[in-house]
Amino acid sequence: MLVNAMGDACPIPVVKTKNAIKELQGAGQVEVWVDNEIAVQNLTKMAQQKGYGVNSAKLEEGKFQVLLTVGDAAAVEESAPQVEECRMDARSGKVVVISSETMGEGDPVLGKLLMKGFIFALTQQDVLPQTILFYNGGAHLTCEASPALEDLRSLEAQGVEILTCGTCLNHYGIADKLQVGGVTNMYVICEKMLQASSVIKP
Repeated sequence: MLVNAMGDACPIPVVKTKNAIKELQGAGQVEVWVDNEIAVQNLTKMAQQKGYGVNSAKLEEGKFQVLLTVGDAAAVEESAPQVEECRMDARSGKVVVISSETMGEGDPVLGKLLMKGFIFALTQQDVLPQTILFYNGGAHLTCEASPALEDLRSLEAQGVEILTCGTCLNHYGIADKLQVGGVTNMYVICEKMLQASSVIKP
């Protein structure tokens, strides 16, 4: 099955590919065309998380092929173009902690713009954080109406773990509005921070 995701922005290639895999209804192979290496990395990470076979190749300038093998279809067909195994996207052991909807002190309107800009900037980095933790006022950023949802979904599609404090969601009455990532607790937040190579707090 062929998925043409040329020109599609993240996370659309991953979404299209997941839908194609569902249509297989069993074992098979999905071939995806994308136009950038970030999309290749996103698809590779998704495949590795799901336990699919994955290979990639640069077909021409600005055109990449990703082959995902699902279920019992263990090998790429002989007729397929030569491919090389993908590398896992390079993520550090860094943890980003976000405790507010705003970044810095002063004008709260400016602070919200800065925080949105910071989260977008994270999506553009060559080395992504391992985890982003949201707690206290930061919990609003993973919920409905957050201006950062698209960028957070992009990061999640690239393999970044997104976790929001459950106590905080309950405190603000927004537990049913969570839109991205999972719910966690203070033990896990503490553990993630202690095990991190470094902790970044914008």
